[in-house]
Amino acid sequence: MGVTVRSPLVRVHLKRLILIAIFVFTLVAQTAPLAMVVLNTTGWYGGRMPAGWEIKVNHGRPVVSVCKDADTACLHLLSVSSSFALEKSVDVDPAQLPYLTWSWKVARLPGGGDFRKASTDDQAAQLLVVFTDRHIISYIWDTDAPKGAMESVSSIPLLRIVAVVCESGAGQANQWIAESRNVAADYTRAYGKPAPRVKGLRIQINSQHTGTVAESYFGEVAFRSTLQ
Repeated sequence: MGVTVRSPLVRVHLKRLILIAIFVFTLVAQTAPLAMVVLNTTGWYGGRMPAGWEIKVNHGRPVVSVCKDADTACLHLLSVSSSFALEKSVDVDPAQLPYLTWSWKVARLPGGGDFRKASTDDQAAQLLVVFTDRHIISYIWDTDAPKGAMESVSSIPLLRIVAVVCESGAGQANQWIAESRNVAADYTRAYGKPAPRVKGLRIQINSQHTGTVAESYFGEVAFRSTLQ
């Protein structure tokens, strides 16, 4: 039986290759896009609510279910003169995961809804980001307010809310729309300082102010380090 003897030069070469491999692996790990999926539609079945989400009722009766639309699992919300939400606690550093991405579809908008007046502040779809300093950014699909509008809507003591209109009107109703927002940049724009950590998300629907009906669907919601 022969015995292979490696020379010192070969051993040095192998060590170099191992060090290069470790360096490349570490570099790829540090530069690879990061993501935290908060509402994960993969594997939904049997109508069960998504894990970790709790229903919060503000007014009326909540109608919420897990469904399939075009073979895609989604969350279905229906408001009949009601206001309710699903909430989940998270711990996200906007400096590392600044982008919030989600998909949604509106089937019925609350007639006359407009976040700029308390008496008409109804939306078929809202996604609220709650920060550790009790400041909130609410991304909404409004009935009448123009897309791109951004205003403070807080009327609750010790709680500040700024709403951002991502979609407006029924022009794209019954269509799935993919959204992406730089939450860190939106927070700085709204409050004039760097964004603290995110402590919660809230998916909401309401039509109690206008006494109408609203209906929407949500797909995957995630925080990401990049949009690629």
